[in-house]
Amino acid sequence: MRALLLLVIAFSLSTTCAQVPSWPEATRESRPWSYWWWPGSAVDEANITRELQRYRAAGWGGVHIIPIYGVKGAESRFIDYLSPRWMAVLKHTVTEAGRLGMGVDMTIGTGWCFGGPEVTEIEAAAVVVSRKWELTAGAALPERIDKRTTQALEAFSSDGAQENLLPLVQDDGAVRWTAGAGGRTVYLVSQKPSGSRVKRAAPGGAGFMLNPFFGQAARHYMERFTRAFAAYDGPLPRAMYHDSFEYAVNWSPDLFEEFEKRRGYRLQRELPSLLGASLDDRTARVKADYRLTASEQLSDNFLPVWTSWCRARGILTRNQAHGSPGNLLDLYAAADIPETEMFNADRSTIISKFASSAAHVSGRKLVASETGTWLREHFTETLADVKNLLDQLWLSGVNHVIYHGTCYSPDDAAWPGWLFYASTEMNPRNPIWRDVPALNSYIARVQAVLQEGRPANDVLLYWPVSDVWHDPQRMTAGLTVHTRTWVEAQEFGKLAQRLLQRGYAADYISDRQLAGARAAGGDVEVAGGRYRALVIPATRHIPLETMRRLAALSAAGARVIFDRELPADVSGLRDLEAGRSELNRLRSGLKAADAEHGRRARDHVGSRAGVHPPAGRRRTLVLHRQSRADPDRGLDPAGRQGRVGRPDGPAHRPHRLRRLARQRRVVLAVGCGRIRHRPDLRWQAQGHGMVLLEAWIWAPGIAGQVVREVHLRRP
Repeated sequence: MRALLLLVIAFSLSTTCAQVPSWPEATRESRPWSYWWWPGSAVDEANITRELQRYRAAGWGGVHIIPIYGVKGAESRFIDYLSPRWMAVLKHTVTEAGRLGMGVDMTIGTGWCFGGPEVTEIEAAAVVVSRKWELTAGAALPERIDKRTTQALEAFSSDGAQENLLPLVQDDGAVRWTAGAGGRTVYLVSQKPSGSRVKRAAPGGAGFMLNPFFGQAARHYMERFTRAFAAYDGPLPRAMYHDSFEYAVNWSPDLFEEFEKRRGYRLQRELPSLLGASLDDRTARVKADYRLTASEQLSDNFLPVWTSWCRARGILTRNQAHGSPGNLLDLYAAADIPETEMFNADRSTIISKFASSAAHVSGRKLVASETGTWLREHFTETLADVKNLLDQLWLSGVNHVIYHGTCYSPDDAAWPGWLFYASTEMNPRNPIWRDVPALNSYIARVQAVLQEGRPANDVLLYWPVSDVWHDPQRMTAGLTVHTRTWVEAQEFGKLAQRLLQRGYAADYISDRQLAGARAAGGDVEVAGGRYRALVIPATRHIPLETMRRLAALSAAGARVIFDRELPADVSGLRDLEAGRSELNRLRSGLKAADAEHGRRARDHVGSRAGVHPPAGRRRTLVLHRQSRADPDRGLDPAGRQGRVGRPDGPAHRPHRLRRLARQRRVVLAVGCGRIRHRPDLRWQAQGHGMVLLEAWIWAPGIAGQVVREVHLRRP
């Protein structure tokens, strides 16, 4: 009998143990990686192997090679970037890393950003140059025109008439033309290199930064890598990398051509708006169209050249889109591994979610982060400093941290070895090094789980970038991680913050990504998964095609929710009045659909909603906006159908409700989020002996309300 009992206990224990899920195995991707700067590319095989072994023993999963400027006194060791010797040490590095179970990424260039000795002046990052002359009737241009560099020469009369003078420029630069009656304003447009050069360039990598608006510059730039890797016979890096956008650029040689092809009208005819100081609506619309064109040049003409080159060779891409004047969601999504960053104490979950949202919506597995940039001054960081940063990154959707970082240092270098500024020095000379393996083990376990799972966010939040671009001031504005008014001052940023504070998990979606979304059983489905609702923040300007898509998704049954109001106007200048007319039709259709949704809800009351009125009595609840003057107003009588009030306090003033009959739900209006979140309260439906259990979610329909969903059950 005792033997039988022991057998039963043993069987029970084995069964119980078998049901406990095992922890996902740590992989090279789940372990932390690190930027690995090569000063002067002054590396050698013996020291490379020693360093890789140390980092693997400490729990590294991989390294990211970035050649930078060299160390004084070590000039004899310098290796020119992409030279045969440089390619030989790259081969040794990738081979040794593979032997140790590690991966290797590399910057495609030296320092940052893309650029180098083969970038010509016409392909360099450029800024617009403009001249303006006010001419009286009969006057000629006072200067000769350089026909080679001039991209536009336009004359404008006071009544808006416009004339293209470029065909009138002679070979000697003279212009056979005089101003007509009333005089003319003449604009000349050309460009010049902005002067931005590769930052912290290594030997063999110095030169102009290329022009990322100019597809020809990107194609020419990649030819150097084609030649270098044609004779390379070693294992390839896992990924190639593009750093955050630090190009000083706002123009390209083909911008006028690209603009007309994409926007359908000639930008040359709008030079007074583009180059003038007016703050009117037309200026804002022209500049919005200009900014949209620049964004599309980045996403269509620049990044695909680089990513296609890499993917043709089986190499992944990592891209930091922040700092760009383009649509960050589209630019992050262009890479296999979108990468964000948090800098020192300058951190924002709302910003970092642009990278993770792009990955989630497009179905990318990894979201990287440059981690530990200038966290403190050298050798003063603590493990707790790093851990606090890591936790915020993971809450932002990151699952692939890359330390910033460590610096190659040969063993014969005097203490503290070769260093790179602005980094958390993750190397054996740092006092925290003894305990770094414990931190890395923590990272590996957390990221193993994060990478094994799939994102499960509640809602998609539309990013109305057109509202950012409809600004009559400036030409371009970089959307950086540091200066964040471009998101925090917008209704989008305010709503994203409210959602975050109230516990809603949201991913952002762009106009381009919305084009591929579809309705699926009331949800919104994109390449990366399904979301319960699509939320549109209070939006002033919206592309007409996006509004059509929202209407189509709503008509197909998707939950599309507008915060407070429908978009008020179309974006851009082309076909403005026709666009406004169609927008109004779409707005009217959405309002009519919402009214019909409410009518159907009122017609279906009773047990399906979980509300059981007395026999013979119908119970209709009507939705009303909550009073702005009294943001804490509670719930009170709902007419003769029963009393709704706080069980722990006196009755409150009347607040009528509309019941939306879906899956046994009653919906209480929050009125744009002005009632405070009080999860500790329960509401008593006193007429029927039921308790309202509240959970904050988005209600079905497109009423434009942030609502509280309340389930009713008998206590």
